[in-house]
Amino acid sequence: MNNPPAHRPRKRFGQHFLRDDGVIQHIIDEIFPRSGEHIVEIGPGEGVLTTRLAQSDIRLDLVEIDRDLITHLAELFRDNAQVTINEADALKFDFSSLKQADKPMRLVGNLPYNISSPLLLHLAKYADDIADMHFMLQKEMVDRMASKVGGSNYGRFTVMMQYYFDIESLFDVYPDAFKPPPKVMSAVIRVVPRKTLLPLADAKVLEELVKQAFSQRRKQIRNTIGKWFTAEQLADCGVNEKDRPQQIPVEAYVNLANALFKQRAAKQSQSDAE
Repeated sequence: MNNPPAHRPRKRFGQHFLRDDGVIQHIIDEIFPRSGEHIVEIGPGEGVLTTRLAQSDIRLDLVEIDRDLITHLAELFRDNAQVTINEADALKFDFSSLKQADKPMRLVGNLPYNISSPLLLHLAKYADDIADMHFMLQKEMVDRMASKVGGSNYGRFTVMMQYYFDIESLFDVYPDAFKPPPKVMSAVIRVVPRKTLLPLADAKVLEELVKQAFSQRRKQIRNTIGKWFTAEQLADCGVNEKDRPQQIPVEAYVNLANALFKQRAAKQSQSDAE
């Protein structure tokens, strides 16, 4: 086990510090840092994963919000010119500011459970600058992100994440690997931005559509988004009106979102003409 200097975990930051050497090494093996790469660690905490990463010949940017931990990290890596500490709230941070012209970023981190969902949606904005991401998350969230269409965990968040990313659940982590131990299971996930996205007229329309579709997931899709589409229009988008929302693949939701955007644009054009 690693034994860094004592730091009282702060509930408002959702801090649970990873201490199990075996899990840490397993994560490093999955990341497999290569010489010359640029890795960004979100929430390095006490630096146990950071220390392993820093042993590779890489550029390492740290994004940390806790000033006490920043002081510790600054001391820990004071003689390593390849490590840069960025004091920032990851939810508001402009990750493109770290981008090097000649190489994409690789993101890693043990993400606080209380911000992981909005943070992942925030990171989707920088998909073009990211090679891949390896994160520790609450297992329940990982199951939702990686779910196959038709699965019990397939939902609104699944669709939005899988539109932007290819997602692979790697391995589970038990609570006793952390201090303090969380009350839930964790899992490590690999997230790779899709090189080619399906054509989408407006991401906000997709978000609105998916939210409405899954507002009553047990009902047939005609009962949740029927106010926008006829049975024929649903079929044109590759959707059976009797399908439940969890039976509809990401591609079909994108088709529906584009159809809804086109519908609204036509109405707006007609209104402007009048």
